[in-house]
Amino acid sequence: MSKLFTNYLLPTVAAGMLAFAFYHLVMANEVKPPLEPPVGPPSVNYESSVAGVGVVEAASENLEVGAAQSGIVLELYYPPHRVGATVKEGEPLLKIDDRQLQAQLKVNQANLRSAQASLAELEQRPRAEDLPPAEAKVRTAQANLQKSLDRYKRLEQLMASNATSQEDLNQTRYTVEASRYEVEAAEAEYKLLKAGTWDPEKEVARAAVDAAQANVEQIETEIERSIVRAPIDGQILQVNVRKGELVSPTRSGGLLVIGDLSKIYLRVDIDEEDIPRFRSAAAAKAVTRGDTKAEFPLKFVRLEPLVIPKTSLTGDNTEMVDTRVMQVIYEFVSPTAPVLVGQQLDVFVDLGPKTTETAGR
Repeated sequence: MSKLFTNYLLPTVAAGMLAFAFYHLVMANEVKPPLEPPVGPPSVNYESSVAGVGVVEAASENLEVGAAQSGIVLELYYPPHRVGATVKEGEPLLKIDDRQLQAQLKVNQANLRSAQASLAELEQRPRAEDLPPAEAKVRTAQANLQKSLDRYKRLEQLMASNATSQEDLNQTRYTVEASRYEVEAAEAEYKLLKAGTWDPEKEVARAAVDAAQANVEQIETEIERSIVRAPIDGQILQVNVRKGELVSPTRSGGLLVIGDLSKIYLRVDIDEEDIPRFRSAAAAKAVTRGDTKAEFPLKFVRLEPLVIPKTSLTGDNTEMVDTRVMQVIYEFVSPTAPVLVGQQLDVFVDLGPKTTETAGR
């Protein structure tokens, strides 16, 4: 058996391994044709140009709509399946739970009605039915005074003939004085009632009405702030909230993103080393990634003078991440350009002889 293995099997295995090594060596040295990239690098027919990367945005920029107060989303008028819908400025987008505010509003409205009723009661004084009782009280006091005077005169006559005591006469005189005071008090009370409410007292009541009205308006404002409305005419670009979710003013990111797509803008980053060569009046084109044949003419809109750190990186090995960029806003000449908000495009600015205006001029 060992002789069979030595004479036949071992040479066969060695020959097979030698053939495999030869095949591997031949295949490894085979010259393969160069592979063409699926999409060529972007380029335009400019002899010299400044290149940049642009991001599509709405003419109004992409507005992240937030909530003015914290609470549970009670109604979501534009759920995710309605993304792309057109909205008008001031149109409700969602409503935060305001049931507690509605209850407080009813309390404040009741307080307002009470304050208004108190003021109206003060302003209508004296009531016609309040004067006759006061007049009767005056006449009653005057009659009691006359009665006391008559008794006092009779006692004076009796005193002259010693038919009464000095004490009875003194008591009657005190009664006359008390009756005279009662007449004065009744007349003063009648005059006070007839004069109506004191002006400072009315001012206090008016202030109470104003305070109650302010409380009502404050709650109404809070109820209005619980409704998130569209800040501009535009389209719903994104919905980042769901019905029943807790939201707050400190939440990062917008609840909804809205933009005015009547015009489509392109925000282009120009590297700081290319700023001296940039010309705002030069022709510019945008090229889509994945289809370098699709070119879109651009129209210069404005240049933002603040140079900021670069955040949109291309991934090139030679790219420096600490580069700062100048942002230039272009408008698509064709408002129906087949691009989407947030899409990245490569931008080329012509440096031909017709361009005269520089970024620093």
